[in-house]
Amino acid sequence: MEVESQMICCQEINDYLDYYNRCPNCFNLERKLLIENVVYPTLNRDDIFFDEKRFHDCLEFCKLWFYELFPYEKFVTAFMFMYDSNHMPIFKKILIIEGRGNGKDGWIMPVATYFTSELYGVKKYNVVIVATSEDQAQRTYNVTYEMFEKNKTKMKKHFIYNLEMFMNKSTRSKCRFLTSSSKTGDGDAPGLIIYNEYHAYENTKKVNVTKGGLGKVEDPREIIITSDGLLREGALDELKDAALEVLNGGENDLKIFPFWCKLDNISQVDDPNSWILANPSIEYLPVLKQTIIDDYKEQKKIPSSRAEFLAKRMNLPQMSDIEVVTSWENILKASYMDVDKKIPRKTPANMLGKRALIGIDYASLNDFASAGVLVKDGKEYCWRGHTWICKKSKYFNEIKFPFELAGTQGFEDFTVIDADSISEDILMAWVMNTISKFNVVGIYLDNYKFQLMKNAFSKNGLTVKSKDNSDGLVEIIRYPASIAAIVGPTLEVWFAEGKLNIGDSAMMRWSIRNTYMKDKKDGNKYFEKVEQKRRKNDLFMALVCAISKKDLLEEEDLYLYV
Repeated sequence: MEVESQMICCQEINDYLDYYNRCPNCFNLERKLLIENVVYPTLNRDDIFFDEKRFHDCLEFCKLWFYELFPYEKFVTAFMFMYDSNHMPIFKKILIIEGRGNGKDGWIMPVATYFTSELYGVKKYNVVIVATSEDQAQRTYNVTYEMFEKNKTKMKKHFIYNLEMFMNKSTRSKCRFLTSSSKTGDGDAPGLIIYNEYHAYENTKKVNVTKGGLGKVEDPREIIITSDGLLREGALDELKDAALEVLNGGENDLKIFPFWCKLDNISQVDDPNSWILANPSIEYLPVLKQTIIDDYKEQKKIPSSRAEFLAKRMNLPQMSDIEVVTSWENILKASYMDVDKKIPRKTPANMLGKRALIGIDYASLNDFASAGVLVKDGKEYCWRGHTWICKKSKYFNEIKFPFELAGTQGFEDFTVIDADSISEDILMAWVMNTISKFNVVGIYLDNYKFQLMKNAFSKNGLTVKSKDNSDGLVEIIRYPASIAAIVGPTLEVWFAEGKLNIGDSAMMRWSIRNTYMKDKKDGNKYFEKVEQKRRKNDLFMALVCAISKKDLLEEEDLYLYV
């Protein structure tokens, strides 16, 4: 797209836009959308002040004390210096997603150091680096620390520094780092927060605590710089959804500038000319190019390394079927009618009154418990469940799930119980309410769960099905480990063909992702938790219990011909 006149321009921006027009094949779809739907409209606004002097001061500072930034880094950095009529940054949240090894720390730390300097001139413009591990945070911080040590005589005139913090003597602006193990992000009010390797954040708890101090100093900014990763439904996936809305021309309430580098599709993995889409530094760093070549060859010969190569080098996460029940794409298909627009699959209007199966699963009533109902509607199987979480569980604070979002869209099917344990009466109330709405033909759980709920079933008049009691509604699964051999192949078909409807349930998606499905030596399948304490899969295993008796739902169709 050619623009005849631009209200805002500088050589670095123009050079990159010229590169875009000359070499469109070097730009992935998300960066093309950024330029067309964010950059050009921004440059043509007449209500924006571009502080070109500070921007060029920043570039010169980086070049003098660190090194010259790459052209694409200069381009993105320019948009950090654009302000609205209230002199607030128009892009407060800079999102940078690029492949591992592209020099993310080496870009952001020189810029961050400039923000603390007298050249920028904002008093107490504190910088906080946030990472999930101390090693990662320290590596980021060390970019500046090593520069200080290299230029010790000159730097000591301007900065006080050690291995954990530096401070500019003139502006009193500090830079320090925090990790996920830090108890709080409170303290000196930050002007800039840098979130490093955001793909590893399982939720936004630490983010929310740290950013609470923003706004007390002028020019508040956040920079999120990361590769993609294997974790799904974490903080990064939420941010990518928001970025996609902006890239497609939606409202930019978050004031986000998403510079997102990735492959457009899986076929490009085998084309080295396409690697620049995810790795914009590859044309300037021969060592990076050779390293990616070596990693590419390795993942060809060692398939177990392929998932990480795709996610972190190419920013195209593809979860391995060896590791999980089904692909992330299939899970999204089970949740949404339109995955891109996040339009949920609906509960069938005629679902009530249908034949239904209830599945129940929990490891312990002082931890997690789940129940759900399975109904067939035409060729579709609809599953709706509920999960109860014991807040006083010894593992509660270690569980990486955003319980704080309870009640919002996608997070409406769980309840946090502030008690020593989850009462079986709570589960039974849900069961009896479900029985009142559906033609429930069976309730399924294994013997261990049954023993804990035996009295509750009896109090509500629910008996166990047996040879002497064919009318019993409760059926005990005697060998729960064996049902995976029955259910596994069925699930594979349902997911692949889009037959399973789980609705917009973050809890169910999380539960599925927390489950392995592997093959035994005899060819049968078995289910296993990804991690025993923090990664819960009770809601998925409740579904497994119900699916093991799915044939009972088929009888409804047969009766139509009698």
